[in-house]
Amino acid sequence: MTEALSFLNPINRLPGFRAGWIGRLDGIEPTTDRDETLARLRPLHEEIVARDFRTDRWWRAEQVHGKGVAAVPLPADQMKMAGDGLPVVAGMDGLVTAAPGELLGIYVADCGAIWLADRGTGAVGLLHSGKKGTELGILGEAISQMKERYGTKPEDLVVVLGPCIRPPHYEIDFAAEIGRQAREAGVGEFHDEGEDTACDLTAHYSYRIEKGCTGRMLALIVREETP
Repeated sequence: MTEALSFLNPINRLPGFRAGWIGRLDGIEPTTDRDETLARLRPLHEEIVARDFRTDRWWRAEQVHGKGVAAVPLPADQMKMAGDGLPVVAGMDGLVTAAPGELLGIYVADCGAIWLADRGTGAVGLLHSGKKGTELGILGEAISQMKERYGTKPEDLVVVLGPCIRPPHYEIDFAAEIGRQAREAGVGEFHDEGEDTACDLTAHYSYRIEKGCTGRMLALIVREETP
């Protein structure tokens, strides 16, 4: 499920990085309740993550449509329990880490997932960026934090924007704005294959097209541990 995804090739071809994407899954009936649907998806997501990443846990952001970015691992007092029964980093829409083996996860269904891989330091990031997060500049915030925490140079970054909703299905072209912000920040490589979540409901969930009765795709990234 996380293999053979061409849009992630720019990261997966780099030594020491592994990025994944779990798209729409058969056999799960979505509801308008996000937490209920995520709870239904959880066993399948856990199975795929265990198979492809050899772990039974991943870090999650609460995803409040802001620009907050947290560095993990974090102490328990900075976490909260989400409605689907799993802990999340409170108030955040992005995660970064330089710690090997710490798997990051972000859920999306029309908003963009943004993967960041630093070829220089090995640090990684994963962001939830829809209309609001893009307007607030979450990509720039993540790059700034990676600079400050890990010594990341923007020119060493490989950044990938995944499938998200785009015109004409959505009136705001936030994908184009993310690309502009990446160029403005001096990102070494920015990749966007232009895939629209609203165009193929066999592969993607789309909150807008399905009028809220939908599931979530799961984006993943890890800095792999050295054997």
